[in-house]
Amino acid sequence: MTVKTFHSSGAISFSTKGEYGVRLMVRLAARYGRGPASLGEIALEEDLPRAYLEQLVMPLREARLVTSTRGARGGYELGRPPADIRMSEVLRALEGPLAPMICASEDPEHANLCGRTGTCTVNHLWIRVRDAIAGALDSMTLADLVPASPDLVPAPPDLVPASPDLVPAPPDLVPARPDLVPARPDLVPASPLIDLVPRPETAALIPREPIVV
Repeated sequence: MTVKTFHSSGAISFSTKGEYGVRLMVRLAARYGRGPASLGEIALEEDLPRAYLEQLVMPLREARLVTSTRGARGGYELGRPPADIRMSEVLRALEGPLAPMICASEDPEHANLCGRTGTCTVNHLWIRVRDAIAGALDSMTLADLVPASPDLVPAPPDLVPASPDLVPAPPDLVPARPDLVPARPDLVPASPLIDLVPRPETAALIPREPIVV
């Protein structure tokens, strides 16, 4: 099978600044509320060069997306809750204005760099591409990218402890039905057959047939 090769990194691609920077921000979002995290820990967890993360965190701090704390337990943490940080803010801080083409950049100054801006109609396509990317990034926040915590995942039904009210009582504690309780022997009615047996006090009253010799 022939593999097709390309002469560029890909259409509308982001650089490693955007890729590694987003991974850094997702790590900070997962730790939000638990204090600052060191870049060394994040570099180890994400298998990223620490020196590169130190460069990426600078524009993020300038954009007030992260804050830093000095000291032995210092590090970096988000400047706002993850749900309040849109991915468009993160990528603009890392990569600059969205610009699929120089004539369709979010920075109006870039339009002056192309001599065909006033007459070209192709840039309408790139503007629509730019706006579509911006819309996708605006619709997502850091909270959407944070992995779910195991503590928040509901347990399977067979592992959920049952309510005490629903647990069946042991057999020896189940009250017997009155109609199934054995009656006391002295209360059991006599059998009708007992009346057919002669009693001692009535035996003399029973006529006997004469004995023939």
